[in-house]
Amino acid sequence: MKIAVAGTGYVGLVTGVCLAEHGYNVSCVDIDNEKVELMNSGIAPIYEPGLEELMVSNMEKLFFTTNYYDAYRDADVIFIGVGTPEKLDGSADLNYVYSVALQIAESIEKDCVVVIKSTVPIGTNEKVESIIRKNLKKNVNLSVASNPEFLAQGTAVQDTLYPSRIVIGVEEESTGMILKEVYQNFEAPILITNRRSAEMIKYASNDFLALKISFINEIANLCEIIGADIEDVALGMGYDSRIGSKFLNSGIGYGGSCFPKDTKALHWLANFHDYELKTIKATIDVNENQKLKLIKKSRKYFDSLNGLTVAILGLTFKPGTDDLREAPSLVNVPIMLEDGAKIKAWDSAGVNNFKKVFPDEITYCKTIEDTLTDADICFIFTEWEEVKNFNVLNFSKLMKTPIILDGRNCYNLVSVQKSPILYDSIGRETINNLEFSFI
Repeated sequence: MKIAVAGTGYVGLVTGVCLAEHGYNVSCVDIDNEKVELMNSGIAPIYEPGLEELMVSNMEKLFFTTNYYDAYRDADVIFIGVGTPEKLDGSADLNYVYSVALQIAESIEKDCVVVIKSTVPIGTNEKVESIIRKNLKKNVNLSVASNPEFLAQGTAVQDTLYPSRIVIGVEEESTGMILKEVYQNFEAPILITNRRSAEMIKYASNDFLALKISFINEIANLCEIIGADIEDVALGMGYDSRIGSKFLNSGIGYGGSCFPKDTKALHWLANFHDYELKTIKATIDVNENQKLKLIKKSRKYFDSLNGLTVAILGLTFKPGTDDLREAPSLVNVPIMLEDGAKIKAWDSAGVNNFKKVFPDEITYCKTIEDTLTDADICFIFTEWEEVKNFNVLNFSKLMKTPIILDGRNCYNLVSVQKSPILYDSIGRETINNLEFSFI
């Protein structure tokens, strides 16, 4: 079986590489010549643990190209894994998906199955099938199926190789059987449903997880007010199998390429059909406010950051990725700069991407120690292992005034209580062991 994949971002590239790992010959198509040359030399264009190693070990089964005609014309299955970015109104931009559909129509010379793996609004599979059928150059039979991905950045390879479930949305039984054959060596439950249900499963799953995060952040904010501890609350909730313990870590909100975009897209879709998803609207609102939680906390200690040296630990939206999309750092850094702060920042993987946005305005450090040296206040935006394993005693040794605002609850309060620092986190008691005159 010959497989082609349109797009070499997080979805497309990981899908192609993991299918090659399962023995398929895979052609991956992208419009960027430099990116294609990079991949053909065994270098992954995105930071994702384990991806490049898997690419290198399967190079004899992987072919990267900008020539979509050669990739699609005799493919048995074509996966569409291109981006569906957010429009200004919150809806999903499907131009890349539709562009690939036209290329497929122009190229295919044999019967094939087109599989939409990108996250797309409900009804998109039908539109794609219509576009392809109207523009076919050859007399061939084709079907279009929905096969949403459920990967998370930082664990994308494992999520694809060992998925929690495989959802296949089809209108013909024969199409479902072809995709079952594609996934025959994947050990995961397979759900075959119609295309609209499959499209909705993806959105409903992501939006429920986003809702869970916003819910626990709301509870954390209330815990700070009434003197409860959010970690104990989350632990007690998580023991209930109906709730579960995952996605109950309080913090400064979710980011990345999925949750922000998918919540807005589903909210837009509901409004388009004259229906309001009140829980999703609340999820979005809570998350936007939560991103500013640490800036608001800082006002308790300084009326302004003007002239202060601010240390930032973590720039990406989560550990294990270099992705900055919807990262809290992107919201907070401009406010700090406008306030007159002198910023020193460290991140395990995201510095180069952050430099594209702020090339000269802040100082980038290679170590946590350099970042903290002589700082007046520290903001923790990403829970990298290097940050979590950092000895809290070193904050007081390195900083001018060891005030730590932790947006990811990286440290145990018992260890913090033994340190001469001020530690203010999310939904927990503030530990103040400083003799410091606040405003």
